[in-house]
Amino acid sequence: MTRYQYYVASSLDGFIADRNGRIDWLLAFGFEDYAEHYERFIAGIGAIVMGASTYRFLLDAGPDAWTYDVPAFVLTHRTPPTVPGKDIRFRSGDVAALHAELAAAAGDRDVWVVGGGGVAADFADAGMLHDLFVTVMPLALGAGSPLLPVGRDLALTLTGTTPFPSGAVELAYRLDTPPR
Repeated sequence: MTRYQYYVASSLDGFIADRNGRIDWLLAFGFEDYAEHYERFIAGIGAIVMGASTYRFLLDAGPDAWTYDVPAFVLTHRTPPTVPGKDIRFRSGDVAALHAELAAAAGDRDVWVVGGGGVAADFADAGMLHDLFVTVMPLALGAGSPLLPVGRDLALTLTGTTPFPSGAVELAYRLDTPPR
C-alpha cells in the first residue's frame, strides 16, 4: 500500500517558514548532518506532491534546486513554468481525487507530501496522510507558516526519534486517523 508521508523541518515553535515566507534560518544549518538520513528517506519515494508556493520557491532557487527524478504533482490553479526534462504534473481540486493517480505514479514506493503545511493539512483532512517526519530545529521563529494547520484534531503515535549533531531532532509519527 502506498503511504503518504510529510517529511519536513520545523522551528521549535512549529513554523516551516518565517513570517516573510523564507527558510534562510533552515539553510543556515547546512545539510551535511542530514544527508545520509535524507538519502534513506528519498530512496523509498516514488512520487512527490507540493503546493504552488513550494514549487515557486524551488523554481526561484535556480536550476540546481530541482533534484527530484520521480513524478511531481503541483497543486495549483495556474500553469506555471516547468523544469525541462522532468515529469511535473499540475493539478487542482480535492486531494482525495488524486489518490489513484498519485499511487499509480509512486508504484511500489511512497508519496512524499513535500509541503507546505496547508497541503499536508489537506492530505490529513482527507485521511490520506500516514506519516509525519518532522525535524525540529533548535530555534524559535515566533511567527510564520505553520507546520500543519489542520482543521481537526489529529491523533499521532511516536514511532521513532533521531538526534542530529546540530541539536535538531527528527520526530517520526504515524497518524492514527483512518487513512484512505
